[in-house]
Amino acid sequence: MSSDRDLAILEHGFTPVPRDVDHEILRGAKNIKDPAPLLTKDIDFPSDPIVQKVQDHAKEQLGEQTYNHSMRVYYYGQAILRTQFPSWTLSSATYALACLLHDIGTTPTNLSSTLLSFEYYGAFLSTTLLSSLSSTQFQTEAVAEAIIRHQDIGVTGNITVLGQILQLATIFDNMGGHQEMVHAETICDVVKAYPRQGWSKCFAGTIRRENGLKPWAHTTSLGERDFPEGVEGNKLMEQYDQGKS
Repeated sequence: MSSDRDLAILEHGFTPVPRDVDHEILRGAKNIKDPAPLLTKDIDFPSDPIVQKVQDHAKEQLGEQTYNHSMRVYYYGQAILRTQFPSWTLSSATYALACLLHDIGTTPTNLSSTLLSFEYYGAFLSTTLLSSLSSTQFQTEAVAEAIIRHQDIGVTGNITVLGQILQLATIFDNMGGHQEMVHAETICDVVKAYPRQGWSKCFAGTIRRENGLKPWAHTTSLGERDFPEGVEGNKLMEQYDQGKS
């Protein structure tokens, strides 16, 4: 009989998967299979009351560009999960919470009110918020772990299913990474629902602000110049940043 811990590991995406997507997961291929053109209408957003309250909180706290990014990450991640990794188990509600809160540490107030890197402070804020909303311990911990590690890109060791999907979806939206995992029609439909509004320039500016405030920040591990310049050079999303479809 499965224990509560075992069930929570499956439900909240704690199952370990390799960090190294290119070599350990894709084995040198561009994707697992050609993606289907999933649209937003094909992907349900959770009606869970905790998710709804956190969505309201995100709308209030995040700028529109960051909120739209968070919602795009939800839909891209679900598309990747369904078409590339259908055997991976993950609660849609838990994933939605991680998406809505993964950049909560990047608001102007939150960036400047702590010496912590934004992912770590975001995890702290998320834990406080979710606990106040009576989220379970395991769901709260899953979200916190994924937020802390959503920029923990590397080739050694493991990461949770939740963390890997969040990482794949954020890198896809921010830099066009692993573009062969998401159908072009999915991109068009998601951007239509949640416009980029110049997201590449916006997020590159956030990276530089944090690096200026905290030259020790975890974000610097991705390259103090390479990361923001890579975000600005996102060719896959360039036309959508300019309002084209």
